[in-house]
Amino acid sequence: MKSYTKKYVIVGCGNRGIEMFAVPIVKKFSDVAELVGISDVNLQRMGVLKKRVKRDIASFKNFSEMLKVTKPDTVIVTTIDKFHHKYIIEALEFGADVITEKPMTIDDEKCRAILNAQKRTGKKVTVTFNYRFTPYVSKIKELISKGAIGKILSVDFEWILDARHGADYFRRWHRNKANSGGLLVHKATHHFDLVNWLINQEPETVFAFGGLNFYGPKRKQRGQRCLTCKYKSSCEFYMDISCKEFKKLYLEAEKCDGYYRDKCVFAVEIDIEDTMALCVKYDKGAVMTYSLIAHSPYEGWRMAINGTNGRLEAEIFESGHKASGKNQKIMFYDRKGQIKEIIVPKSKGGHGGGDERLLRMLFVGDLKDPLGHMAGTRAGAMSILTGISANYSIALGKPINVKDLLKKSPVK
Repeated sequence: MKSYTKKYVIVGCGNRGIEMFAVPIVKKFSDVAELVGISDVNLQRMGVLKKRVKRDIASFKNFSEMLKVTKPDTVIVTTIDKFHHKYIIEALEFGADVITEKPMTIDDEKCRAILNAQKRTGKKVTVTFNYRFTPYVSKIKELISKGAIGKILSVDFEWILDARHGADYFRRWHRNKANSGGLLVHKATHHFDLVNWLINQEPETVFAFGGLNFYGPKRKQRGQRCLTCKYKSSCEFYMDISCKEFKKLYLEAEKCDGYYRDKCVFAVEIDIEDTMALCVKYDKGAVMTYSLIAHSPYEGWRMAINGTNGRLEAEIFESGHKASGKNQKIMFYDRKGQIKEIIVPKSKGGHGGGDERLLRMLFVGDLKDPLGHMAGTRAGAMSILTGISANYSIALGKPINVKDLLKKSPVK
């Protein structure tokens, strides 16, 4: 007997909406999922999506109209971050479930509004923390769940973005906190969720520092955008927006909404940090030190988790001279002086193979989940509220109680 085919719509037709959701729904999961509508303020990008999936999907500039016409079971939200709450709440109140890209939203007021809407409507919100699903991270979770480390005491976590990947956040809409919440929300929500999930604790207090130390107005030789910049031949951050990868989705779409994908990374208007460090105290006693930079010569991350039974060390490097080979290692040092090396074969696919596993669980739901990979609004809230607390801490120069933000914003 054929299973019920759920109806999905997507709001936000950028690269993530197209490649992560539209293409898989149409090409891999059409037996259980149907993409019945797409919505974006940019007609060009909706056209690119339809060409990519080779289907004439119903298109709407008006999100509310799309809901009324298509009557979806689930709304997929892949807009820029500052609009997530708007579409999540409207979808819930319409009676649909929601799948949203991380971060769930960008500030505590919008977070509270989403939590209240879900409670009021009884509908489901899933936050797509794809990094949980990577086999490497799943193995760490498995070891901790089996008690290998014992009671978790502390975490040391360093995330390093190289100057290619990191710079891209300073070209795009992410460069303004009003759009993204800064990297401590947009990017680090992944990282904070990983720790919350791995150690099974929730953040309690955050104290943070941060600055715009590398990008922003640090260079006199700058322009408005790469396309028209007179320094393009000498700037190591030049991006060719006319190349095939960007032309249809961005350069030719500029006429619709005036959005430039290739703004200068040294612009005066940038107001997010590129260098950040914070301390977190958790509700079950653990503490974490965390740092994030967006201008390294290589990219990757290191994590050490210390417990009553020993110390676990993990690291992945994705570019530069330290890039990982075919296998990835987890090292465990116990209290008896023994060292155990756990080898995890490197997986192919987006986010270390996490995207594919996440999609299978989202649309088919036939994978067992004993480790609790899927995340809802509580996990979405606890991850972003760590970063939001860090933003408040940087601005106010004091520690912030995370769960206070579930009730009200701090006085500035």
